[in-house]
Amino acid sequence: MYMVKATFTFDDETMAALRKTAQRLAKPQSVIVREAIREFGARAGRLSEEERRQMLRSIDAFLSHPPDRSRAAVEQELRQVRLARRRRGRRTP
Repeated sequence: MYMVKATFTFDDETMAALRKTAQRLAKPQSVIVREAIREFGARAGRLSEEERRQMLRSIDAFLSHPPDRSRAAVEQELRQVRLARRRRGRRTP
């Protein structure tokens, strides 16, 4: 694996945590930083537990309201939308 040398600036608290972790695990600090970045990157796109709960609450709230239109009315609107798309807009004569 090709390595690239980089320079970063850490605050005292972060540097102390890095040194302590590297010493405890008996690994070089650079390995600790690489593993931390890899782990952070793997979960950066995932929802946090609170975000997940909020989404589930939103879905539950949505599903708790019964539909206020009949299936036939919804299908009629969908037909109108599809027809409008074929005509390139609802306002096209």
